[in-house]
Amino acid sequence: MGSRIKRWIETDTGHRVPNHKSMCSNMHGHRYRWEAELEGDIITETGVSDEGMVMDFSDVSKILTTYIHDMVDHAFIVYEGDEEAIRALSHMSDNHRTFVVPFIPTAENLAKWAFDVVEEQISSVYGNDLKLYAFHVRETPKSWASWYGE
Repeated sequence: MGSRIKRWIETDTGHRVPNHKSMCSNMHGHRYRWEAELEGDIITETGVSDEGMVMDFSDVSKILTTYIHDMVDHAFIVYEGDEEAIRALSHMSDNHRTFVVPFIPTAENLAKWAFDVVEEQISSVYGNDLKLYAFHVRETPKSWASWYGE
């Protein structure tokens, strides 16, 4: 095992849990925090920009911005089987950001989705056994969900 680093971004994103027993069945939004936790050996190659790092934080930010933030910020995430919400969202203007997913958009499912999306983008040219260790999604200041890799 090497060292671990974390980097996060935030989005303002709407969702609903259509079959929830309480208020979460209503359309609502959160200030989500999307946090990638990476693990790897510290890069020891002399003179390279990433020397002494697991991965440059700015490179992690670019991945999170492109593959998470730019997809769901100021968007409404809706389960593809939520016909009621899809029907309601269909009345919005063409520039409304609706992000349809094949799962109910709970924090737990969003953490797994984000892990899968980000993991595909993690690579190292330094052979430092870099991997995405976990992905954490904060839905509220008191509520987090995490997905861990193999």
